[in-house]
Amino acid sequence: MGDDGHPGNPAADGPDATLEELRVRIDGLNAEILALLQARAQVVLDIGLFKQGHGLDPYDPRREEEELHTVIDTMGGPFAPADVREIFRSIFRASLDLMDRRKRQTLHVRRPDLVPAGGICVGHVAIGAGVPVLFAGPCSIETPEQMERIAAHLARYPGPKILRAGAYKPRTNPYAFQGLREEGLTILRDTARRFGLVTVTEVLDVSTLDVVAAHTDMLQVGARNMYNTELLKALGGIGKPVLLKRGFMATVEELLMSAEYILAHGNDAVVLCERGIRTFEPWTRNTLDVASVPLLKGETALPVIVDLSHALGRKDIMLPCGRAVLAAGADGLMVEVHDHPDQALSDGFQQLDLAGFDELVAGLGLDGPATAR
Repeated sequence: MGDDGHPGNPAADGPDATLEELRVRIDGLNAEILALLQARAQVVLDIGLFKQGHGLDPYDPRREEEELHTVIDTMGGPFAPADVREIFRSIFRASLDLMDRRKRQTLHVRRPDLVPAGGICVGHVAIGAGVPVLFAGPCSIETPEQMERIAAHLARYPGPKILRAGAYKPRTNPYAFQGLREEGLTILRDTARRFGLVTVTEVLDVSTLDVVAAHTDMLQVGARNMYNTELLKALGGIGKPVLLKRGFMATVEELLMSAEYILAHGNDAVVLCERGIRTFEPWTRNTLDVASVPLLKGETALPVIVDLSHALGRKDIMLPCGRAVLAAGADGLMVEVHDHPDQALSDGFQQLDLAGFDELVAGLGLDGPATAR
């Protein structure tokens, strides 16, 4: 009670005053701990920059164990050694995450100015300029007549388009049709020139890179080659746009790091392609990861397209899935088109015929004058 008979201030009397003082001390210690953690974090970032500059692994488990032993050997107070170990392991994990975030922020693939305002140009076609680009053509180049019919049909489409077709074909079955190789490249180049189209075709290895680059406007890295770092580095110096497909077992982060190989070696003209990932679902050839489109668009300025044919392996759901990925922000679609899919030498089951291609383009609203989204 106060001198006047009224209750006193609980913050100034008896046990309550002690509790309040302890709370003030805790607040002060929290501030000191935070300041020390921030100071430690800055040293961690400095170490990370040093290691990055010298090509060293940011994680050193031996050094981490040495730090833990030193801390535990000199400890005192209520915490047991196991408690201290867990606290410092959390600090170490947070430090590695911090170094990783800082390193990722410095990657070429995350530069906001990576792509010009007009998009990445493949000949006269701009990808990432606000108008969806249609990549269409057969799985494999088979004959000049086949390519002539398909190219003539594609040329009627009024929007931006790129003729795609394979000359070098990586196949799971070693006895399956492997493509016409250089003869196919010549057919693709000559056919495209007659119809004023630009082209993209797959390159399989460094040894054939120069010959493929001499015949096409854009070079495609297939799903199997997303991890082929020597090919990716060589594409960095080739001076032509690259279409980089996501591996069927690859994460979004791994796709970005594959693109980083190309960018870091001098080539900024990279377009990413989602083509489905392998899951336990048997009703489609792969599982179309629609979420990867906005995820990639949020991480990089590089354009993102979707290969519907390889993602789905079926034609009946291509239209709704195409609408979904365009709504998610895709900069283009890739579809396989053949004049006679039932006679195709590879993947005829997933290739649209010419009438089916027209239906898809109309259903997607891409059969009118090209307009930005």
